[in-house]
Formats: sequence, structure tokens, C-alpha cells
Amino acid sequence: MIPRYSRPDMVAIWSPETKFRIWFEIEAHACDAQAALGVIPKANAEAVWKAAEATFDVARIDEIEAVTKHDVIAFLTHLAEIVGSDEARFVHQGMTSSDVLDTTLNIQLVRAADLLLAGLDRVLAALKTRAYEHKDTVRIGRSHGIHAEPTTMGLTFARFYAEMARNRTRLVNARAEVATGAISGAVGTFANIDPRVEEHVCEKLGLLPEPISTQVIPRDRHAMFFATLGVIASSIENVAIEIRHMQRTEVLEAEEFFSPGQKGSSAMPHKRNPVLTENLTGLARLVRMAVIPAMENVALWHERDISHSSVERAIGPDATITLDFALHRLAGVVEKLVVYPENMLKNMNKFRGLVMSQRVLLALTQAGVSREDSYRLVQRNAMKVWEEGKDFKEELLADPEVTAALSPAEIEEKFDLGYHLKHVDTIFARVFGA
Repeated sequence: MIPRYSRPDMVAIWSPETKFRIWFEIEAHACDAQAALGVIPKANAEAVWKAAEATFDVARIDEIEAVTKHDVIAFLTHLAEIVGSDEARFVHQGMTSSDVLDTTLNIQLVRAADLLLAGLDRVLAALKTRAYEHKDTVRIGRSHGIHAEPTTMGLTFARFYAEMARNRTRLVNARAEVATGAISGAVGTFANIDPRVEEHVCEKLGLLPEPISTQVIPRDRHAMFFATLGVIASSIENVAIEIRHMQRTEVLEAEEFFSPGQKGSSAMPHKRNPVLTENLTGLARLVRMAVIPAMENVALWHERDISHSSVERAIGPDATITLDFALHRLAGVVEKLVVYPENMLKNMNKFRGLVMSQRVLLALTQAGVSREDSYRLVQRNAMKVWEEGKDFKEELLADPEVTAALSPAEIEEKFDLGYHLKHVDTIFARVFGA
């Protein structure tokens, strides 16, 4: 991923230095287990750990791989250069490359998930804070982009919080899904390595042994992981789209924080654009781009092929680095979002009471008017507001068919804004707890 959309902690997980360090730990722990089982000399296992303080030379490994055309062999050759060829002769005993590669990938995904969970926690904290801040800040709810009925800005933040909380649960489950390791040898039969070696390595590295691997860890696990990242990305876009809408000039119910010295346009000095949330929409597309390839990686030939390998070398870092950046960008946007309650009220009243039409409809039916006639009466007066700019309440009060069923006081009461807020506390309790 390009530096513009990267945070150092996540980038470090996917660096060659980190990868080779994990490869080393897998090999060293496997040697310990082999020695404990009496398969290799204890002195050889102990000698491998001499490389624990070493800095693996990435350029040297690349140089060897240019000849061997095999990355794991290149690393093992370099490890022998550090430890000594005789001392290292039992390294990788009974193992196959996928034992190292797949276990490492899962360790990296687990570490990436931990950073993503931290990012989600920051987003959740920001959404919760803003939800309570604007619990009773009234704004118009919209369906199809058209005014519907009153809601609150707090409920908008709360529903995004609930969605992100579900995403957190999904990511915890996806993390568990990929937290397995395999040290099972060629085609996964343990023919040349004891299953207890796998158990030891996994315990040391915080993984569970894969119940049954072939020569690879099953890729349905990874498909679930990347699918979860795609869902989280879509939720980020969901929040971003709402903010972008609110920042439109003719709406302006909220906007991204515009810092001193910030410029919105190279041509138009007046511009204050929703650049961060537009960026989040784009980043969400990049994360979702990993989902289909991850799904297609599930189907491999027989016990293994490497059609998945090139895909994962790209989507592993790209999807996690991008999503990590997006989560923290979203958190920053929500934390600093500028909200305009006055504009919310102004927008809601733009059509002069029209948003109370359902209350009048229901009141007419409760007064004995058929639903068909009630709808006709309310819509007839509502259309005058749309087409002639009339005041909805005044039109109802002037309509003899309406006043035959409802008194002026009853009509007036149907325009009480507080009616729409009476269950806000109940919804908040459901979302955030008592």
C-alpha cells in the first residue's frame, strides 16, 4: 500500500524483517520440540537460537533467492550462514514450506486484526460520545433522499455505533478463524514430523493447531477474514456517505472540520469539500477489492497448489493496511465533526409542517374516517405544500372534511415535535445499555 494511506504499526507487520523473524521463530520452536522428542540433538536446537539476536539480511536473502528461485530455501540458507551449517542441519526437519508460510500468514493476520480492533474501538468511542452529545438534537429523517419524519442526530450516531459494534464482533470471530497454525509436513499427513511439534509451535506463537491441513491451511478461513474486512469497509462508507450528504451546501447539517490554513480548491477559494469522507468511500472500495480473490482462493488443486500465494501477498498487506488507515481516519472525522443544529431545524421546517403528515393520517383513522379517505384528505393538503408553498397545518385547519373529524386543538397537537422523541432513551438503552 502507498505511504499516503498507511500507518507505520500496520506496515511493520508486513515488512520483510517481520516476516523473516516469524519464519525464524517457527523454525526455532520446531527444533525445540524435535529435540524434546529426541528426534534431533538438543545442542543443535539450542544453536539455532543464536540467530535470535541477529538481524536477518533481506538483501542477502533476496540474492540467494535469485539463484534458488525459492524464498523459504533462501531464508534457510541465510539462517545456516548465521548459525553454522553443521548446527543448522536439522532445521526444517520433516517440514514443508507451507508449514512456515501459512503459519506466518496467520500470525500476521492475527496481529493485523488486533490493530484493526483497536481502530474499531476508537471509532466506537467517537460515535458513542457524539451520540450522547446530540441525543436530542432534532433533524429530519430521510427516505429516498426525501424528507420523511423527525429523528435526532444522536440516533444517527447511535445506529452507526450499533453497526460498528456488530463489526467488532465479526472481526473478533474472524481473528479466531485464522488463528491456526500447521506444521504437518508434505500433504499434511505428519509422516515425517510428530504432531506434537505442531502443538508446541502453535502454543508458543499463540495459535491453535489446524485440525486437518493438507499441505496448506484451508483457505475458507482466510475467505471469512477478508469478507469481514469488506463488511467493515462498507460500514465505513455508510458513515462517510451520510456525512458527505450532510455537508452538501444546500443541506449543511454537519461538515468535516476545516483546519486553519486548509485549502478546498486550487481554483475556487471559497470551497470546503468533504475530502476525508470522499477518501473513505474510495478506500472502502480498495478493501472490498480483496474479498472476491480471497473467496476464489478457497478452491485449490488436491492437497495444494500456489494459485493463492500471489493473491495473498497482495491482499494481505493491502487490505489490512488500508482498512487500518480508514478506521483511524473515520474516527478523526467523527471526533471533529462540526454539527449545525440550527440548520437541521431549518431544513426540517422547509416544507412547513409537511413531515407530520402520518400523525394526521393516523388521527383521522382513529376518528372514524376510512384509511382511504384519510390518506386522500392528508395527501390533498400535502400537495399544496409541495406545489404552492402553503403551510400544512393551516391548510388542514381550512379543510372542512378534516375539521369535521378533528378539532383545531387535535390538529395543533399533531405538530408537537416532542412526540417523535419519546422513545429515544429506549433506543439508546438498547444500543449502549442501561
